[in-house]
Amino acid sequence: MITAIYVALATFTVYYARIFAGSLRGVRPLPSHIVTGFLTNFFDTLGIGSFATTTAIFKFRGMVPDHWIPGTLNAGHTLPTVLQAFLYITSIEVEALTLVLLIAGAACGGWFGAAAVAGLSRRAVQLGVGGALLFAAAALLMRQFDLFPLGGDALGLSGWKLIAAVLANLAFGAISTLGIGFYAPCMTMVSLLGMNPAAAFPIMMGSSAFLMPVASAQFVKRKAFSPPVAFGLALGGLAGVPLAAFVVKSLPLEGLRWLVIVVVLYAAVLMLRSGEKK
Repeated sequence: MITAIYVALATFTVYYARIFAGSLRGVRPLPSHIVTGFLTNFFDTLGIGSFATTTAIFKFRGMVPDHWIPGTLNAGHTLPTVLQAFLYITSIEVEALTLVLLIAGAACGGWFGAAAVAGLSRRAVQLGVGGALLFAAAALLMRQFDLFPLGGDALGLSGWKLIAAVLANLAFGAISTLGIGFYAPCMTMVSLLGMNPAAAFPIMMGSSAFLMPVASAQFVKRKAFSPPVAFGLALGGLAGVPLAAFVVKSLPLEGLRWLVIVVVLYAAVLMLRSGEKK
């Protein structure tokens, strides 16, 4: 089953990489785009997250028009996220059927969510991304104060719990295309259903790795993203992930998380104010 997951993930990745590469003819990212991808994916691998931090950088530097932020986030972070999944998806034991069904739910949600978000107005995206940043800040605060549900000992789900988890992952996959991180709601959900929180990691990484190529292909096909910035995020991220995973491995991140919370909250206020002005 795990071999089948890897084969399917490789197929999805090649499908997306061909579409992404076709949109990059003549495109050259700036050094700032590559550095942004490197830093955000480096710290994502260590547990900080990449969507909220990247969105804050976009807003502060005016790097991407507001209505292109969701598409650029997804398109640029897809390949680094897939690389993380290949490195970590089998590092923690989880029941194969639960893993496969939850991944499938997230991928379906990503397909429909990206189609909807790509067609939103600038104001709708600004308000949605602002709300996503507030959600990300709340999730970071919960992590700082250890407020996530403790969970149980189960490594898999069955019956109504499995059905509920698949439907929840479908919803999380859809809304994550707006820039809301997938990890926090997924971890909360599996813990509330009695699973071991450690089992959430392959579920989160596998779900993100499958939904992002599906969602990002939609954004790329609809040209609802910034090609040079997304290209830079991908290049920098593919260098940052293995450095964090194999060389650095861990850092004292307590202080950095507080800084990220402040920055993300400020970016959320700026984004919401931009939406209100329209």
